[in-house]
Amino acid sequence: MTDLELVAAAIEAREHSYSPYSHFAVGAALLCSDGAVYRGCNMENAAYSPGICAERTAIYKAAFDGQRDFAAIAIVGGPAGRPISELCAPCGVCRQVMREFCDPVSFRIILAQSPDACEVHTLEELLPLSFGPNNLGN
Repeated sequence: MTDLELVAAAIEAREHSYSPYSHFAVGAALLCSDGAVYRGCNMENAAYSPGICAERTAIYKAAFDGQRDFAAIAIVGGPAGRPISELCAPCGVCRQVMREFCDPVSFRIILAQSPDACEVHTLEELLPLSFGPNNLGN
């Protein structure tokens, strides 16, 4: 799967966002090493803290299905009801969840500002000096 195809999957996932409070819709598409793709969107809650980000939705769906080897994630976001036009980077909590399951050196994070314009970072670039399972001897 190409990066642009993964971005297209994230854009589609964004359409399912439930964001009545922030009005900021986010979609993510997680590429597993075996080629499977898991989509996620942000889901808000009136109590705020029970909400979940698009990235974690995709990762947890994949983990539930037994996936543990991830290659990349595409993330798009912006004001609900409008086309994406700016980069939407993952929050710190999502970066830490990625670190739980992904190799910081090889896992690619694709941030798109339009269907055909994106920039790619590694998890290590976005979460330097991270704490992960290896720090606990696992």
